[in-house]
Amino acid sequence: MKEDWGRLLAALISSLRDFQLAEDCLADAFTSALEHWRRGVPDNPQGWLLQTARRRAIDRIRRARNFDRKTPDLALLMEMDRADSEEEAAHEIPDERLRLIFTACHPSLDQKTQVALTLRTLCGLSTVEIARAFLDRDDAMAQRLVRARQKISKAGISYAVPGPEDWEVRLNAVLRVIYLIFNEGHLARLSLVEEAMRLADLLNKLQPGDAEILGLVALMQLTHARSGASLGADGVLVSLDAQDRGLWDQGAMEEGRRLIEKTLRLGRPGPFQLQAAIAAIHSEADRFEETRWHEIVLIYGRLLELSANPVVDLNRAVALSYAAGPEVALKAIAGLEDVLGRYPSYHAAKADFLKRSGAVSQALVSFQTAIGLSDREADKLFLVRKFDQAKKEAEQSSAQVQQGG
Repeated sequence: MKEDWGRLLAALISSLRDFQLAEDCLADAFTSALEHWRRGVPDNPQGWLLQTARRRAIDRIRRARNFDRKTPDLALLMEMDRADSEEEAAHEIPDERLRLIFTACHPSLDQKTQVALTLRTLCGLSTVEIARAFLDRDDAMAQRLVRARQKISKAGISYAVPGPEDWEVRLNAVLRVIYLIFNEGHLARLSLVEEAMRLADLLNKLQPGDAEILGLVALMQLTHARSGASLGADGVLVSLDAQDRGLWDQGAMEEGRRLIEKTLRLGRPGPFQLQAAIAAIHSEADRFEETRWHEIVLIYGRLLELSANPVVDLNRAVALSYAAGPEVALKAIAGLEDVLGRYPSYHAAKADFLKRSGAVSQALVSFQTAIGLSDREADKLFLVRKFDQAKKEAEQSSAQVQQGG
């Protein structure tokens, strides 16, 4: 039922107009389901959860000190509850998720808060998962989410998809949210991947021909097309250089390339189009060694011009390590440790650069740091395997030196 969280919460917020109340009541309903469903799952579990959450809201509003101000809301909720009872909660739950995502991405909230709030409400991601995505402390992210809900409530922000005049100002945050949903689900939670792609399709229907929306669609197509080769039989991640490219979904890749070529011809390249262009270059190489790394380095440079971002800097350095050598890449990341010191991918990339430049003992230290910072089991297993390989190579090299001596 976790995959139903976003849709149910969106429907509940639509009637309550209160993010915190809706989230608390839906959490209560899920907890109640664990107890009541032991005797059997209802015919319409989503309807049962929504009705139970509404009843929790009615109880809370009745007990609240601001009862008089909320009397109209209470009457409406009680009427909805009666209707649900008469229909045995069997009606179709309206899909309010796009309205939810645009409400959370209101310009009165800073963009980081917009993205974090939407990930929490729409996808039900935990505060810990969201903090990890932003390289933040868990307590800092929790406070950010509380303040965001309070601001929406106090400012009376409308729960609606914006009109054409407000569309552009919110779109960038909405696209970032969808891509983070996709990234969180990639290789681990297929339901999130499907949700992200569905939302992007909805946006494309609302605003057909928008270059950045099409860029995001293409990026997700091209990335997801590699998923069949991204995990080994033992469930451990497989790096791009070691993937069996025969397992890539060539049909999806061809569609992704067609989309990004069409989009780039519009002459308004944005961040998602550029990232999709990088994914397209990867998709065109029959072998890892044939990748056009110099082009990728140039595109990352353009991305940095559009928006300075240390993670983009790191990704550029990875491409640079293949275009110009690992020693050049090490120099390129020298100033990033202050901002990416808690980011496991930084230490993993540094370890790879050190290993390939011959500094294996230093590489082992960086691999250990990356392993210690990783909280995803799949990432940790991948890094442990990389560490073991590097350690084995170091031991073999040492043995050969001793034999030669």
